[in-house]
Amino acid sequence: MHRELTLSDAQAEHCARMRHHLAARIAAAGGWLGFERFMETVLYAPGLGYYSAGARKFGAGGDFTTAPEISPLFGACIARQCAEVLGALGGGSILEIGAGSGRLAADILQRLESLGQLPERYAILDISADLRERQHTLIAHHAPHLLARMHWLDQPPDQPFDGVVLANEVLDALPVTRFRWRAGGVEELGVVMREDTLAWEARPASAAVTDTCRRLANAAGAWEDGYVAEFCPSLIPWTRKVTQGLRAGAALWVDYGLPRPQYYMPERRDGTLLCHFRHRAHGDPFLYPGLQDITAWVDFTLLAEAGSAAGFHVAGFTTQSFFLAGLGLDREMQTMAGSDSSRFARLAGQARRLMLPGEMGERFKAMAWLRGVDLPLSGFAAQDLRHTL
Repeated sequence: MHRELTLSDAQAEHCARMRHHLAARIAAAGGWLGFERFMETVLYAPGLGYYSAGARKFGAGGDFTTAPEISPLFGACIARQCAEVLGALGGGSILEIGAGSGRLAADILQRLESLGQLPERYAILDISADLRERQHTLIAHHAPHLLARMHWLDQPPDQPFDGVVLANEVLDALPVTRFRWRAGGVEELGVVMREDTLAWEARPASAAVTDTCRRLANAAGAWEDGYVAEFCPSLIPWTRKVTQGLRAGAALWVDYGLPRPQYYMPERRDGTLLCHFRHRAHGDPFLYPGLQDITAWVDFTLLAEAGSAAGFHVAGFTTQSFFLAGLGLDREMQTMAGSDSSRFARLAGQARRLMLPGEMGERFKAMAWLRGVDLPLSGFAAQDLRHTL
């Protein structure tokens, strides 16, 4: 690997402990571990997984940069969408899933305060104790007077509430099943240990995995022998669980992904699996187990099906560019910059990263579910892509 990616002694030791943990899991599973279970382990194993250990993940010093880290414009626009929903409900709460550094929560709260539409409660559901501490510290620094509205949860709320459930770049980290299409039958790709090294190994897929793959193939076209992709078995039950307490309001999802017919195009024969480490993207999930992020693009058709299964109405689907434009990103730039032309120029550069097709504008999509309330959502007024699902 490149010299700048050499691991520190502590990082190398962490990877070694994770490999030992994986070896035990693989052995307990009979020598072969499905990729979904592997991905779940390296991302979420207590004390060892990427999201449950203490390494810095977000921003310039981490492994990747999310929209809230790029610009406060993103949070300001999300706040406007939340304000519409809270206004229609006559108040309510916000539940953010996987709040990262806490930057998005701070930006949303500050903009909602200026709009006169603060939520009764802003809850964060995050499994990482380290991230929860960082979120608390950041919000205490930027909006200390709003900390009384903050609550941190270990699991989705038991009590029903009205308001908004929000998840930005969360769905892409849900574990996926990896498969290979063969003329003679579908193979599931799993993980084995070969001479103390993690490696891929294919096995005949179960009937359930085979049926799912056939449905995906029918939606997208003819796959050639050797076509590799993935799907997310947990997306429907997971989204149902985290939104089950929402009595009336909206669930907002922002992530990178595609509708099913585009996701599973025959030309995309290697899937969408991607790893991030120190702002480098690569395709080897075995390289730095426990230290690197592993993601897969979101099948937004599946997300729409999840909304319907959970009793929601899919109220909008569009690109991040049109979502932010519909929420008045240009007006937010003017509000933030005021008469400061230098700040306006900086914000304009940030806006380009959020909105241009070659940056985040087209790769990232936004989807809204509604339940118990019916209202037009400004973020989806400029473009409606629901017909592509």
